[in-house]
Amino acid sequence: MWTLAFDTTTNFCSIALMKDDKAKSVFSSEMTFGQSEVLIPKIEEMLKINEIGFQELDLLCVCTGPGSFTGVRSSIAAARAFGLGAKNLTLCGVNAFDIYAHTLEPHQYADRVAVIIETKREDFYVCYFDAHLNKTGAPKTAFYEDIIRDLKGHSVTFVGDGVERFLSKPSGLHVHDVCFQTHPNVEVLVHIGSFKFQGKKTDFPKPLYLKAADVCVK
Repeated sequence: MWTLAFDTTTNFCSIALMKDDKAKSVFSSEMTFGQSEVLIPKIEEMLKINEIGFQELDLLCVCTGPGSFTGVRSSIAAARAFGLGAKNLTLCGVNAFDIYAHTLEPHQYADRVAVIIETKREDFYVCYFDAHLNKTGAPKTAFYEDIIRDLKGHSVTFVGDGVERFLSKPSGLHVHDVCFQTHPNVEVLVHIGSFKFQGKKTDFPKPLYLKAADVCVK
């Protein structure tokens, strides 16, 4: 089975082309802007190198956020366009919280796994999981003090691109482990999407917005 996955929700453009469980081509590059301009040409290049046509893809996985408003829209718009062009292609959206959580190894699991994603504001995007990686509540935005209150009394493992900023001052929490990530791992995105595909539980890509876009009228 051929699977294509990509993510442009952060300051990275990440793409993976996999045959079954084997990575055939992986691309990840940090960029402040311009991910959408790089995405399509790089996908075309990967397909050409591996000598397969677009119609041979079985599954397309895309990160649905949260993250950059423009980045989320770019990824999902591209995924949906591909779905229109290939009727036999299955689309699967996976949120960044699940990707970060499943980056961890079993020995890193704790009473609470706190996925903290950067908002580039004073608050954070957060979602909590239990020791079996089941969500304990809905994803949300929260300030530093809110997160401390939520996690007090628990053994905690932190993961995500917002962890470094969150832990830049003493938390007073019982920290089991810390996994710093700069962006969602696109190969983990593939594994989650493939699991959903095999269980016939793929989610059609929909943007995960936890806050309105930061725009204003001049």
